Amino acid sequence: MIRHLRCLAAGASALIAAFTAHPAEAAKVQRVVSPGGIEAWLVQEPSLPLVALNFAFIGGATDDPVDKPGVGYMVSSLLDDGAGELDAKAFQQQVEDNAVELRFSVTQDYFYGSIRLLSDRQEKSFDLLRLALNQPRFDADAIARVRDQILAGLRRETTDPGSIANRVWWSTAFPNHPYGRPTSGSLTSVPAITADDLRTYARSVMARDSLKIAAVGDIDAAALGKVLDRVFGALPATGKRIAVPNAPVRDGGRRIVTQLNVPQAVVRMGGAGIMRKDPDFIPAYVVNHILGGGSFTSRLYDEVREKRGLAYGVSSYLLSMRHAAMFMANTQTQANSAREALELIEAQVQRMVKDGPTEDELAKAKAYLKGSYALNFDTSTKIASILLQNQLDELGIDYIDKRNALMDAVTIEDARRAAKRIAEGGMLVTVVGQPKDLTSKEPGG
Repeated sequence: MIRHLRCLAAGASALIAAFTAHPAEAAKVQRVVSPGGIEAWLVQEPSLPLVALNFAFIGGATDDPVDKPGVGYMVSSLLDDGAGELDAKAFQQQVEDNAVELRFSVTQDYFYGSIRLLSDRQEKSFDLLRLALNQPRFDADAIARVRDQILAGLRRETTDPGSIANRVWWSTAFPNHPYGRPTSGSLTSVPAITADDLRTYARSVMARDSLKIAAVGDIDAAALGKVLDRVFGALPATGKRIAVPNAPVRDGGRRIVTQLNVPQAVVRMGGAGIMRKDPDFIPAYVVNHILGGGSFTSRLYDEVREKRGLAYGVSSYLLSMRHAAMFMANTQTQANSAREALELIEAQVQRMVKDGPTEDELAKAKAYLKGSYALNFDTSTKIASILLQNQLDELGIDYIDKRNALMDAVTIEDARRAAKRIAEGGMLVTVVGQPKDLTSKEPGG
């Protein structure tokens, strides 16, 4: 194993050095189509004795039954808890014996999976993934154990200010929409989830017609093609996903304060954003870096943290989902500072919307975003994740090579135009804690 780790470190150094010089040379992406017609994007790197394979199915928590949020989340927690002839203990023992890292997760829009394995143990390792996807057991004892774990986490969330602020924000921003339901379920929905619910969800969502795959490491195109058919070939050809409407963020300008006896106040805020395929997304991405995405160099950090010491951290980001786009910001501060911190954030957002960035800010942001992009390519795991996301975002197989040129092309006019689209209609704010002199208010109040 030590030899494997040393090779990984050497390979990572080579990848990041090559990418800094020229992205395409470091991450030469091949489109692989298996004999059975399953497509994947591959970056072959024989110097790494490892293979990383990431995949996703379109359809996540949005495919939960309306009255049972949390089904997809429970499925993601149970796929490696026994499959085929292997019960939970035997399956996990096989995972450990073969040094496999196998993970599943769910978001509102996608059901994700990933596997990391040693290249000299591919056959057995990929067979475990095949079993998990095609023959999950959903045994009663495993369901009971995982249900208890989920419920324990949900109970903790009832006293966690960040979790409360998030749930209130999403349920208010997207009422009567799947995005407004909790991904991990609720204390009432999780106990009602049955094994049949889990099986129905798995058959409906895990289908080849919405499958995206990325692979990186010591595997060639021919070998990967065989793996794709062996692992994914028996899945249903088409899924039965629930139709999800596009939805705007609701209640811009509203503030909801939830009282909780904790020493700090958590602030979550969000408004309309820009969809990933919109021509203004890249300019808006640069603008957000200047406003609150650039950590120690952002306007929000400078005003809230550096000049006034009101919070340890404050940030903003663009969130582009399949059916909605948001501009989000958040911070955590002492209760008696919450009002001042919130007003500062709102003022900085309004200033950016009104005037946009300066020429100097734009030049520095573009230089940083181009130079730091190489840091996303120092491990096979990161590369596989980026390749997968590029597929889900429909950016094209050559996006890695084009990305920095797109940053370069952003003009001050582009940036100022995009800035005016941030949080159009106002921002919905949720605050949890005991903020001083800060109360709930309706839009325009």
